[in-house]
Amino acid sequence: MVVRDGRLVADTRRRLPGRGAWVHPAPECLAKAERRRAFPRALRVHGTLDAAGLREHLGKLTGKHGAGEGPAPDGMKEAGRPVMSQP
Repeated sequence: MVVRDGRLVADTRRRLPGRGAWVHPAPECLAKAERRRAFPRALRVHGTLDAAGLREHLGKLTGKHGAGEGPAPDGMKEAGRPVMSQP
């Protein structure tokens, strides 16, 4: 994921420019990272970030909407790494 205009954006192809961060593709992991305020630290930005788009992306991947709705299903990995990662 990367930051675009104060919003967290899933970089599924791992090609967007800028500093990226990795989060496990499960709604509960996203919720935990938001509670811990991990995204501004990892992405080295100030202030809060809007995770609505990322939450929606995870909902599409898992078939669920919202945080804390169980683990991500199998088959979400690409080359042994979660789809939302960025090297």
